[in-house]
Amino acid sequence: MSSSQTVLLGALAGFTIFLGLPLARVRSTSPQATAALNALALGILLFLLWDVLAQAVEPVEEALHQATDDTAGWGEFVGLAALLASGVATGLLSLVYYDRWIDRRIRPSKLIGPGAAALAEYEQKPWLATLSPGRRLALLIATGIGLHNFGEGLAIGQSAAAGELALALTLIIGFGLHNATEGFGIVGPMAGETSPPSWGFLALLGLIGGGPTFIGTVIGQAWVSEAVSVVFFAIAAGSILFVVQELFAVSRRSHRSTLTAWMLLLGLALGFGTDFVLEAVGG
Repeated sequence: MSSSQTVLLGALAGFTIFLGLPLARVRSTSPQATAALNALALGILLFLLWDVLAQAVEPVEEALHQATDDTAGWGEFVGLAALLASGVATGLLSLVYYDRWIDRRIRPSKLIGPGAAALAEYEQKPWLATLSPGRRLALLIATGIGLHNFGEGLAIGQSAAAGELALALTLIIGFGLHNATEGFGIVGPMAGETSPPSWGFLALLGLIGGGPTFIGTVIGQAWVSEAVSVVFFAIAAGSILFVVQELFAVSRRSHRSTLTAWMLLLGLALGFGTDFVLEAVGG
């Protein structure tokens, strides 16, 4: 399999995320449907959180075992552990503080009213501040998934560069299945909105969430770095952790604990099910 074929298939694995995005255009005024889609997204993201943390921690644990067995020094373990901790903190806290900054920018000014001209009325708000809460959360989910998919792309590219073509093809198939379910996770927060998102906005979400698989495949073929993989998986874990926290808050406000529990389990089943398929074919 040539490099161009590997890159093309890596792009296909990433862009299967578009399969679930059109669901956001289906309008339902049912609060039950809104709560169900939100819980489904939460279940998928909980699986992804476990998945990216497992992939980020694995090289750190391997370095620890090598250090305790005296087959390698402690420096590599300390370095990878520091990258893991700082990556998770960066992914989580950067979204926390950015979300607080956006909230301050969209909060109405006390000066707005008859006879008062508030500066806030004339300020140009950042684009993210103009989005509805559901769209903002969907964008953050796509960002976290994109970081995760960049790490997956690195795995595809590195396996192909090492001549392990069977493994590369297996990863492409498995990650393609994963990404198809991730599209549902992205659009879940927009289910309760009155107006559907535009096709352009959905295309942007797909590019942010799925495009990094293609980029990671290209880079992985040319440059192999375990440290880079740990950093990106760790940042993705922190980002997804922030979104999980937000979706749990939305689920609590729906007051449909039974429906939420069942749909959350379904989301977990979809995530682990595609993972089991990947393992079954030798991934």
